[in-house]
Amino acid sequence: MTIAIRFRGAFRRIAVGALASAVFALPAAAADLPVLKLGLQLSGTVNWEVDTIRHEGFDRANGIELQVQDVAVGPAGQVALQAGEVDAIVSDWLWVARQRADGKDLVFIPYSRAVGGLMVPKDSPAKTLADLKGGKIGIAGGPVDKSWLILRAYAEQQEKIDLAATTEQVFGAPPLIYKAALSGEVQAALNFWHFGAKMQAAGMRELLSVTEAGRALGLDPDTPLLGYVLRGEVVRDHPEVAKALAAASKQAKERLATSADAWDRLRPMMNAEDDAQFEALKAGYIAGIPADGPVSEEAAGKMLALMASLGGEELVGKATTLPKGVFWTPGS
Repeated sequence: MTIAIRFRGAFRRIAVGALASAVFALPAAAADLPVLKLGLQLSGTVNWEVDTIRHEGFDRANGIELQVQDVAVGPAGQVALQAGEVDAIVSDWLWVARQRADGKDLVFIPYSRAVGGLMVPKDSPAKTLADLKGGKIGIAGGPVDKSWLILRAYAEQQEKIDLAATTEQVFGAPPLIYKAALSGEVQAALNFWHFGAKMQAAGMRELLSVTEAGRALGLDPDTPLLGYVLRGEVVRDHPEVAKALAAASKQAKERLATSADAWDRLRPMMNAEDDAQFEALKAGYIAGIPADGPVSEEAAGKMLALMASLGGEELVGKATTLPKGVFWTPGS
Protein backbone atom coordinates (compact mmCIF):
# COMPACT_ATOMS: atom_id res chain seq x y z
CA MET A 1 0.00 0.00 0.00
CA THR A 2 1.27 3.48 -0.84
CA ILE A 3 0.28 7.09 -0.39
CA ALA A 4 1.04 9.91 -2.79
CA ILE A 5 2.50 13.24 -1.78
CA ARG A 6 1.90 15.78 -4.50
CA PHE A 7 5.01 17.89 -4.94
CA ARG A 8 6.62 19.38 -8.06
CA GLY A 9 3.31 18.94 -9.89
CA ALA A 10 3.84 15.17 -9.84
CA PHE A 11 3.73 12.35 -7.29
CA ARG A 12 6.38 10.95 -5.00
CA ARG A 13 5.42 7.68 -3.37
CA ILE A 14 6.54 6.40 -0.01
CA ALA A 15 5.41 3.34 1.88
CA VAL A 16 3.07 3.85 4.77
CA GLY A 17 3.42 2.49 8.28
CA ALA A 18 6.81 1.64 9.71
CA LEU A 19 8.66 2.21 6.43
CA ALA A 20 7.21 5.70 6.01
CA SER A 21 8.16 6.58 9.59
CA ALA A 22 11.66 5.29 8.98
CA VAL A 23 12.07 7.39 5.83
CA PHE A 24 11.22 10.64 7.62
CA ALA A 25 13.43 9.67 10.55
CA LEU A 26 16.52 9.15 8.40
CA PRO A 27 19.18 11.87 8.23
CA ALA A 28 18.74 14.25 5.31
CA ALA A 29 21.69 12.77 3.42
CA ALA A 30 20.15 9.29 3.51
CA ALA A 31 16.46 10.01 3.01
CA ASP A 32 14.56 10.57 -0.20
CA LEU A 33 13.10 13.81 1.09
CA PRO A 34 9.75 15.12 -0.07
CA VAL A 35 10.22 18.14 -2.31
CA LEU A 36 8.15 21.25 -1.60
CA LYS A 37 7.97 23.47 -4.65
CA LEU A 38 7.65 27.17 -3.84
CA GLY A 39 6.27 29.51 -6.48
CA LEU A 40 7.98 32.84 -5.86
CA GLN A 41 8.71 36.02 -7.73
CA LEU A 42 12.50 35.80 -7.79
CA SER A 43 12.93 39.53 -7.22
CA GLY A 44 10.78 39.43 -4.07
CA THR A 45 12.14 39.89 -0.57
CA VAL A 46 10.96 36.44 0.55
CA ASN A 47 13.77 35.02 -1.56
CA TRP A 48 16.27 36.37 0.98
CA GLU A 49 14.75 34.04 3.54
CA VAL A 50 14.25 31.09 1.20
CA ASP A 51 17.79 31.39 -0.15
CA THR A 52 19.06 31.38 3.43
CA ILE A 53 17.00 28.27 4.21
CA ARG A 54 18.47 26.41 1.27
CA HIS A 55 22.03 27.69 1.72
CA GLU A 56 22.11 26.76 5.40
CA GLY A 57 20.33 23.46 4.81
CA PHE A 58 17.49 24.30 7.18
CA ASP A 59 15.00 22.62 4.87
CA ARG A 60 16.85 19.29 4.73
CA ALA A 61 17.60 19.42 8.44
CA ASN A 62 13.84 19.54 9.02
CA GLY A 63 13.03 16.73 6.61
CA ILE A 64 12.06 18.43 3.33
CA GLU A 65 13.77 19.83 0.26
CA LEU A 66 12.69 23.25 -0.99
CA GLN A 67 12.75 24.02 -4.68
CA VAL A 68 11.86 27.40 -6.16
CA GLN A 69 9.95 28.15 -9.35
CA ASP A 70 9.76 31.70 -10.65
CA VAL A 71 6.19 32.96 -10.98
CA ALA A 72 4.78 36.34 -11.81
CA VAL A 73 3.65 38.45 -8.90
CA GLY A 74 0.13 38.28 -7.48
CA PRO A 75 -2.62 36.45 -9.37
CA ALA A 76 -0.26 34.33 -11.49
CA GLY A 77 1.23 32.70 -8.40
CA GLN A 78 -2.21 32.20 -6.90
CA VAL A 79 -3.40 30.47 -10.07
CA ALA A 80 -0.27 28.27 -10.11
CA LEU A 81 -0.96 27.19 -6.52
CA GLN A 82 -4.59 26.37 -7.13
CA ALA A 83 -3.73 24.48 -10.32
CA GLY A 84 -1.19 22.34 -8.46
CA GLU A 85 1.77 23.64 -10.48
CA VAL A 86 3.46 24.66 -7.22
CA ASP A 87 2.93 23.54 -3.64
CA ALA A 88 3.18 26.90 -1.89
CA ILE A 89 3.36 30.62 -2.59
CA VAL A 90 3.64 33.76 -0.47
CA SER A 91 0.48 35.83 -0.18
CA ASP A 92 -1.58 37.62 2.47
CA TRP A 93 -3.97 35.83 4.78
CA LEU A 94 -6.88 38.01 3.67
CA TRP A 95 -6.67 36.30 0.29
CA VAL A 96 -6.58 32.92 2.05
CA ALA A 97 -9.68 33.89 4.04
CA ARG A 98 -11.43 34.87 0.83
CA GLN A 99 -10.57 31.54 -0.79
CA ARG A 100 -11.70 29.54 2.25
CA ALA A 101 -14.99 31.42 2.26
CA ASP A 102 -15.41 30.18 -1.31
CA GLY A 103 -14.75 26.60 -0.21
CA LYS A 104 -11.11 26.38 -1.32
CA ASP A 105 -8.81 24.60 1.10
CA LEU A 106 -5.73 26.78 1.66
CA VAL A 107 -3.69 27.33 4.82
CA PHE A 108 -1.48 30.25 5.90
CA ILE A 109 1.87 29.98 7.75
CA PRO A 110 3.06 33.43 8.96
CA TYR A 111 6.10 34.92 7.26
CA SER A 112 6.19 38.69 7.83
CA ARG A 113 4.31 41.56 9.44
CA ALA A 114 6.27 44.21 7.53
CA VAL A 115 4.10 46.89 5.95
CA GLY A 116 4.93 50.17 4.31
CA GLY A 117 4.13 53.75 5.06
CA LEU A 118 3.25 57.00 3.34
CA MET A 119 6.49 58.68 2.27
CA VAL A 120 7.02 62.35 1.43
CA PRO A 121 10.11 64.34 0.40
CA LYS A 122 12.33 65.33 3.29
CA ASP A 123 11.56 69.01 2.73
CA SER A 124 7.80 68.50 2.27
CA PRO A 125 5.77 70.90 4.40
CA ALA A 126 3.22 68.15 5.09
CA LYS A 127 2.79 67.25 8.75
CA THR A 128 -0.56 65.46 8.52
CA LEU A 129 -2.60 63.73 5.81
CA ALA A 130 -4.77 66.85 5.54
CA ASP A 131 -1.70 68.76 4.37
CA LEU A 132 -1.65 66.68 1.18
CA LYS A 133 -4.88 68.30 -0.07
CA GLY A 134 -4.71 68.96 -3.79
CA GLY A 135 -1.58 66.85 -4.26
CA LYS A 136 -0.89 63.52 -5.95
CA ILE A 137 -0.37 60.30 -4.00
CA GLY A 138 1.36 57.43 -5.75
CA ILE A 139 0.01 54.05 -4.62
CA ALA A 140 1.52 50.65 -5.39
CA GLY A 141 -1.57 48.65 -6.20
CA GLY A 142 -5.15 49.61 -6.94
CA PRO A 143 -8.05 51.39 -5.24
CA VAL A 144 -8.60 48.45 -2.85
CA ASP A 145 -4.94 48.15 -1.82
CA LYS A 146 -5.07 47.22 1.86
CA SER A 147 -2.60 49.84 3.06
CA TRP A 148 -4.40 52.56 1.13
CA LEU A 149 -7.72 51.55 2.67
CA ILE A 150 -6.22 51.69 6.16
CA LEU A 151 -4.84 55.20 5.52
CA ARG A 152 -8.22 56.33 4.20
CA ALA A 153 -9.97 54.96 7.28
CA TYR A 154 -7.40 56.66 9.53
CA ALA A 155 -7.86 59.97 7.70
CA GLU A 156 -11.62 59.80 8.11
CA GLN A 157 -11.51 58.78 11.77
CA GLN A 158 -8.60 60.84 13.03
CA GLU A 159 -8.50 63.86 10.72
CA LYS A 160 -12.13 63.97 9.55
CA ILE A 161 -11.20 64.11 5.87
CA ASP A 162 -11.89 62.00 2.78
CA LEU A 163 -8.34 61.37 1.60
CA ALA A 164 -9.49 59.97 -1.74
CA ALA A 165 -11.58 63.07 -2.46
CA THR A 166 -9.00 65.65 -1.35
CA THR A 167 -6.06 64.15 -3.30
CA GLU A 168 -5.39 62.68 -6.72
CA GLN A 169 -4.31 59.04 -6.70
CA VAL A 170 -1.80 57.57 -9.14
CA PHE A 171 -1.88 53.77 -9.07
CA GLY A 172 0.98 51.72 -10.47
CA ALA A 173 3.55 48.98 -10.05
CA PRO A 174 5.94 49.40 -7.08
CA PRO A 175 9.02 50.33 -9.18
CA LEU A 176 7.06 53.01 -11.05
CA ILE A 177 5.70 54.52 -7.84
CA TYR A 178 9.22 54.48 -6.40
CA LYS A 179 10.59 56.42 -9.38
CA ALA A 180 7.68 58.84 -9.35
CA ALA A 181 8.30 59.58 -5.68
CA LEU A 182 12.01 60.25 -6.13
CA SER A 183 11.44 62.42 -9.20
CA GLY A 184 8.77 64.53 -7.52
CA GLU A 185 5.99 63.49 -9.92
CA VAL A 186 3.87 62.71 -6.84
CA GLN A 187 3.81 64.59 -3.55
CA ALA A 188 3.54 61.38 -1.47
CA ALA A 189 3.93 57.66 -2.11
CA LEU A 190 2.55 54.51 -0.50
CA ASN A 191 4.63 51.52 -1.51
CA PHE A 192 5.67 48.05 -0.39
CA TRP A 193 7.91 48.14 2.67
CA HIS A 194 11.18 47.48 0.83
CA PHE A 195 10.59 50.32 -1.62
CA GLY A 196 9.69 52.49 1.35
CA ALA A 197 13.02 51.55 2.93
CA LYS A 198 14.80 52.57 -0.27
CA MET A 199 12.94 55.87 -0.38
CA GLN A 200 13.87 56.57 3.21
CA ALA A 201 17.50 55.75 2.43
CA ALA A 202 17.29 58.23 -0.46
CA GLY A 203 16.28 61.00 1.93
CA MET A 204 12.49 60.82 2.00
CA ARG A 205 10.66 60.67 5.32
CA GLU A 206 7.68 58.72 6.55
CA LEU A 207 4.63 60.88 7.10
CA LEU A 208 2.54 58.04 8.51
CA SER A 209 3.20 54.31 8.79
CA VAL A 210 0.47 51.81 8.02
CA THR A 211 1.27 50.20 11.37
CA GLU A 212 0.62 53.48 13.22
CA ALA A 213 -2.58 54.08 11.28
CA GLY A 214 -3.77 50.53 11.98
CA ARG A 215 -3.02 50.83 15.67
CA ALA A 216 -5.10 54.03 15.84
CA LEU A 217 -7.96 52.08 14.24
CA GLY A 218 -7.71 49.42 16.92
CA LEU A 219 -5.82 46.84 14.84
CA ASP A 220 -3.07 44.68 16.32
CA PRO A 221 0.27 45.60 14.65
CA ASP A 222 1.65 42.17 15.55
CA THR A 223 -0.76 40.41 13.18
CA PRO A 224 1.42 39.11 10.32
CA LEU A 225 -0.08 39.97 6.95
CA LEU A 226 2.15 37.87 4.67
CA GLY A 227 2.82 34.17 4.85
CA TYR A 228 3.49 30.92 3.06
CA VAL A 229 0.25 29.56 1.63
CA LEU A 230 -0.11 25.79 1.17
CA ARG A 231 -2.90 23.65 -0.17
CA GLY A 232 -4.87 22.16 2.68
CA GLU A 233 -4.46 18.63 1.37
CA VAL A 234 -0.71 18.84 1.97
CA VAL A 235 -1.14 20.23 5.48
CA ARG A 236 -3.82 17.72 6.35
CA ASP A 237 -2.26 14.58 4.85
CA HIS A 238 1.37 15.41 5.64
CA PRO A 239 1.47 17.77 8.63
CA GLU A 240 5.21 17.16 9.00
CA VAL A 241 5.75 19.13 5.77
CA ALA A 242 4.03 22.26 7.11
CA LYS A 243 5.88 21.86 10.40
CA ALA A 244 9.20 21.55 8.56
CA LEU A 245 8.56 24.68 6.49
CA ALA A 246 7.60 26.69 9.58
CA ALA A 247 10.68 25.48 11.45
CA ALA A 248 13.02 26.23 8.54
CA SER A 249 11.53 29.71 8.17
CA LYS A 250 12.07 30.39 11.87
CA GLN A 251 15.68 29.20 11.73
CA ALA A 252 16.40 31.41 8.73
CA LYS A 253 14.90 34.41 10.51
CA GLU A 254 17.06 33.75 13.56
CA ARG A 255 20.11 33.54 11.34
CA LEU A 256 19.31 36.79 9.52
CA ALA A 257 18.49 38.60 12.75
CA THR A 258 21.92 37.82 14.22
CA SER A 259 24.44 37.39 11.39
CA ALA A 260 26.04 40.15 9.35
CA ASP A 261 27.76 37.50 7.24
CA ALA A 262 24.41 36.06 6.18
CA TRP A 263 23.37 39.46 4.85
CA ASP A 264 26.69 40.04 3.11
CA ARG A 265 26.12 36.82 1.19
CA LEU A 266 22.62 37.97 0.18
CA ARG A 267 23.61 41.49 -0.83
CA PRO A 268 24.04 40.76 -4.58
CA MET A 269 20.40 39.65 -4.83
CA MET A 270 18.99 42.56 -2.79
CA ASN A 271 19.40 45.24 -5.49
CA ALA A 272 20.68 47.74 -2.94
CA GLU A 273 22.17 50.74 -4.72
CA ASP A 274 24.36 51.77 -1.81
CA ASP A 275 25.17 51.01 1.82
CA ALA A 276 22.27 53.14 3.09
CA GLN A 277 19.76 51.11 1.09
CA PHE A 278 21.40 47.85 2.15
CA GLU A 279 21.15 48.73 5.83
CA ALA A 280 17.56 49.99 5.46
CA LEU A 281 16.50 46.75 3.77
CA LYS A 282 18.15 44.65 6.47
CA ALA A 283 16.46 46.67 9.22
CA GLY A 284 13.07 46.48 7.51
CA TYR A 285 13.19 42.72 7.14
CA ILE A 286 14.22 42.17 10.75
CA ALA A 287 11.56 44.57 12.04
CA GLY A 288 8.96 42.54 10.18
CA ILE A 289 9.77 39.19 11.81
CA PRO A 290 6.56 37.98 13.51
CA ALA A 291 6.50 37.02 17.15
CA ASP A 292 6.50 33.32 18.01
CA GLY A 293 3.17 31.74 18.73
CA PRO A 294 -0.17 31.39 16.97
CA VAL A 295 -1.84 34.28 15.18
CA SER A 296 -4.59 35.90 17.22
CA GLU A 297 -7.80 35.01 15.43
CA GLU A 298 -9.62 37.72 17.36
CA ALA A 299 -7.20 40.36 16.04
CA ALA A 300 -7.34 38.91 12.53
CA GLY A 301 -11.13 38.89 12.62
CA LYS A 302 -11.14 42.56 13.54
CA MET A 303 -8.85 43.38 10.62
CA LEU A 304 -10.98 41.33 8.23
CA ALA A 305 -14.12 43.12 9.37
CA LEU A 306 -12.47 46.49 8.71
CA MET A 307 -11.24 45.39 5.27
CA ALA A 308 -14.71 44.09 4.43
CA SER A 309 -16.29 47.41 5.40
CA LEU A 310 -13.74 49.39 3.38
CA GLY A 311 -13.03 47.19 0.36
CA GLY A 312 -16.24 45.22 0.14
CA GLU A 313 -16.65 42.08 -1.94
CA GLU A 314 -14.01 43.22 -4.43
CA LEU A 315 -11.38 42.78 -1.72
CA VAL A 316 -12.63 40.01 0.58
CA GLY A 317 -15.30 38.25 -1.47
CA LYS A 318 -17.70 36.38 0.81
CA ALA A 319 -15.33 36.47 3.80
CA THR A 320 -17.07 38.99 6.00
CA THR A 321 -16.03 37.00 9.09
CA LEU A 322 -12.90 34.95 9.61
CA PRO A 323 -13.36 31.40 8.27
CA LYS A 324 -12.07 28.51 10.35
CA GLY A 325 -8.71 27.04 9.42
CA VAL A 326 -7.03 30.06 7.84
CA PHE A 327 -3.98 29.94 10.10
CA TRP A 328 -1.72 26.93 10.54
CA THR A 329 -0.87 25.98 14.10
CA PRO A 330 1.51 23.24 15.23
CA GLY A 331 -0.31 19.97 15.52
CA SER A 332 -3.13 21.04 13.24
